[in-house]
Amino acid sequence: MKYFAGLDIGSTAIKVALVDEEGKIVGVHVSSSGSLFHKNAREALHTLLAQQGVAKDDVRYLIATGYGRKLFKEADDSISEITANAIGAHETGKAFGGVRTIINIGGQDSKAIQIDDTGNVSNFAMNDKCAAGTGRFLDVAARNLDIDLEELGDYHFNGKGAPLTINSTCTVFAESEIIGLLANGHGKEEIIAGIHYSIAKRTVRLAKRVGIEDRVYFDGGPALNKGLVAAIQDELGRELVVPEYPQTTTAFGAAILARNEFFAETS
Repeated sequence: MKYFAGLDIGSTAIKVALVDEEGKIVGVHVSSSGSLFHKNAREALHTLLAQQGVAKDDVRYLIATGYGRKLFKEADDSISEITANAIGAHETGKAFGGVRTIINIGGQDSKAIQIDDTGNVSNFAMNDKCAAGTGRFLDVAARNLDIDLEELGDYHFNGKGAPLTINSTCTVFAESEIIGLLANGHGKEEIIAGIHYSIAKRTVRLAKRVGIEDRVYFDGGPALNKGLVAAIQDELGRELVVPEYPQTTTAFGAAILARNEFFAETS
């Protein structure tokens, strides 16, 4: 059996996806990027192969993508995360009736991508100037509120009052604003809901720049946060398609492209 791998080396997490000859997903793995990108990426790949009982020599083609893709010299090729995300969302989205608009929120940036009916990118917009609409902002907020990142979604739905307005567009100033709201006696639940709606407003504005069509696919680590999903849905006025493993869509797309490239070269 031949296997194909996609390795998405992001600023905060490394995601690996493995597919078989039919392009079916075999397994995925997510680990922290840390400071040693190459070493940690190699370990993440080896961990997934060991989990699936796949020998390294059976991986016939590997494509790296993401922030640190150029650092992984063992890859057969590297591609933009925009392209890989588009392919991954297009393939995953088939089970939901197809998608045309993608929202991706990563650790350090957020993206909106419009694709055609074959998964090719027709337009995209990216916000990498400010972390206030990203996963890092959620990390900072959770730390200031003294709760686990995974708890943000639960707090969002437990608030008694209306979400508080978070006005700052910079993470540093937003952090001070959150601390000030706590000092004034506001509840964590209303603050967290406010944070989610603040990110949602920025995200929807970004998506409108590329055009919102048909079903909207939401991926990246923050898509695991049900409170943020609910806030973006409210701002969009429609439901989002959220895959089972939202962190690994881009790695999956890279693995699909690795499979396609291998068979194109050997046909």
